[in-house]
Amino acid sequence: MSKERSPRGSRRRGRTRAVREIPPPVPEMPPPAREIPPPAPEVPPPPGAPLAPPPPGRAGRNLPLAIGVGIILLAVTLASLFIVKAVFVGLAAVAVVIAVWELANALAVRDIRPPIVPLAVGSVAMLVSAYAGGTETLVAALALTVLAALVWRLPEGPEAYLRDTTAGVFTIVYVPFLASFAVLMLEPADGPWRVTTFVIVTMCSDIGGYLVGVIFGRHPMAPSISPKKSWEGFVGSVLFCAAGGAAAVHYLLEDAYWKGVVLGLAAVVSATVGDLSESMIKRDLGIKDMGTLLPGHGGIMDRLDSLLLTAPVAWAVLTLLVEAP
Repeated sequence: MSKERSPRGSRRRGRTRAVREIPPPVPEMPPPAREIPPPAPEVPPPPGAPLAPPPPGRAGRNLPLAIGVGIILLAVTLASLFIVKAVFVGLAAVAVVIAVWELANALAVRDIRPPIVPLAVGSVAMLVSAYAGGTETLVAALALTVLAALVWRLPEGPEAYLRDTTAGVFTIVYVPFLASFAVLMLEPADGPWRVTTFVIVTMCSDIGGYLVGVIFGRHPMAPSISPKKSWEGFVGSVLFCAAGGAAAVHYLLEDAYWKGVVLGLAAVVSATVGDLSESMIKRDLGIKDMGTLLPGHGGIMDRLDSLLLTAPVAWAVLTLLVEAP
């Protein structure tokens, strides 16, 4: 008797496996290109807006022209010192009045208007007073100039009175009063050599900082104020100032080397602070230079920045350490 095959088994044996076809991978499409908008046109900053820090670089001025103008200024200054002291005072008065005028014009960018007439007259009075009567008459001239500035501004009314007179007092102290200490150095018999020593140490700060900074400068000292000033340049200023001060005090004033080193170390601090202070003022006002009178340098005020703050420091150090003949 034959067994009947179960239809279930028959279906199981006759079943064929369906092969699942895997579709080929779909190639990835590159993302659609994004349209890059054209760069926006540069809009010049409004007058008085703070300047953005310039990119770091090397010397930003016409160096041969700047050196030539500097040599001429130095020659005229030294000639006036050793011919007639009063001529030096007159040249200093002219330079200070121009510097005051440049600073007043720079402040006008921010609508700050110090009373220029009493400032100019008082500047001459302070330098002449320092030459004729020394420190006491200088302080008296300073007080009278401040008073004159306050009174001169009264007729224009109370609006911005505090702002304008404060700027006026700042200008009086910053430019003519500090410059008068260079005139005070003329009082001793070796006064011309003292002024020459003061100029030498200040120049050493600028030259040493520039040369070493250009060659080795890597670490900015104050990038938001003066991007090109570096710590390496400051070290160069210290070395040049110490050496220049020692040589000047020993050979020009015939005194000990160490006194010149002290003078140089004090001068490098004051000169650097003076340079950074004026850079801060110019950056706050949104200007590059205080003026255009000196090719390769800017204005008179741009050359006085280091000298102004160094003058009282040099006067004090030389008065205390170097005995007058």
